[in-house]
Amino acid sequence: MITPFEGIRVLDFTHALAGPYCTMLMAQYGAEVFKLESPGGGDIGRGWGPPFTDGQASFFLGLNPGKQGICIDLKRPEGLELCLSLIEKMDVLIENFRPGALDRLGLGYEKTSSRNPRLIYCSISGYGQDGPSREEPAMDLIVQAASGLISITGTAAGEQVRCGHSVADTTAGLFALIGIQMALRVRESTGHGQFVDVSMLDGLVSTMASSFANYVGSGTVPRPMGTAFASIVPYRTFPTADREIALAIGSEKLWGVFCKAIGWGEAAKYPEYASNALRVRNRQVLEPLLIDLFRTATADEWVRRLSAVGIPCAAVKKIDEVVASPQVAARGMFPFAPVTGPPVKLSETPGTVRSAAPQLGEHSRTALHQLLGLSDAELDRLTEGAILFHSR
Repeated sequence: MITPFEGIRVLDFTHALAGPYCTMLMAQYGAEVFKLESPGGGDIGRGWGPPFTDGQASFFLGLNPGKQGICIDLKRPEGLELCLSLIEKMDVLIENFRPGALDRLGLGYEKTSSRNPRLIYCSISGYGQDGPSREEPAMDLIVQAASGLISITGTAAGEQVRCGHSVADTTAGLFALIGIQMALRVRESTGHGQFVDVSMLDGLVSTMASSFANYVGSGTVPRPMGTAFASIVPYRTFPTADREIALAIGSEKLWGVFCKAIGWGEAAKYPEYASNALRVRNRQVLEPLLIDLFRTATADEWVRRLSAVGIPCAAVKKIDEVVASPQVAARGMFPFAPVTGPPVKLSETPGTVRSAAPQLGEHSRTALHQLLGLSDAELDRLTEGAILFHSR
């Protein structure tokens, strides 16, 4: 069976989360991903624990399945030339160091594209390859702050909090994947690769398009609203007799159905809530009424009642409940711990998790023999000279 990235080879210089998430997805959909790490520890994610699974950081194991591990000392001239020889065999190179880091090693886009004009070179950084913030250090928390996301995430009382998931990193990883796909498509016509510049900041600004549109349209700076949404009511979580549920009433039709389901009779009896705009205007009255109502039964009871008539709702689940969810199991989202499965289901060319994350340098010898045709004697010499490293 063919796969979406059939025949695509990726040299993966990435570390931490944004880049490894992108290349994890590429591996799940058939790309040959060669994770190139330096000696002395490799990807910083290898040390991000506890927890550990079989002595390795669970964080790293969950983001690097399906990849082949190569370990080369790039500070040695022979190691650098070995890497450039590998690049000649690649379709994609992806890295997420600070801008200029690989240039200083002799592995920037200009140098590598001269060796391989078909190469698609993707760089993920905090703020992009140009602009006044270009060289500023960034991690997910920092970009959540710089993008304005933290300013609108938190309680209605005003406490600001980081989004509980590393959304700046994973968003950048997704945009990197999209950029690589577009560049591959263009290469089919032109025969040439190109440079793909992905910024964590740009990614969050783009995905927050509705928030920025609301600000431009109203002139009002958004503030934290807990789980509520500025433009739709009711659209938030509500406490019940035992736990919270999420409720989303996104149309007037649903509002009428909802009123009947909760025992309020016809929606027409409540003219002050007759439209979403009125409900938004009167949320300070309506939401407390709903809070009192939802407290009269358990979350499961409310979910059963509301789901039966087509109201979008769900109990607020904890991570362990999601892992044990029959729906998630049916979708194959946890093939083995601690790895998540392919998120996009393709009928003819499905993705899969082909192997666990590699040990540092696990495939150094086999990959270099496969890609460059190096003999055992040459591989032995490189290993003995501390240019090539492989796990034993």
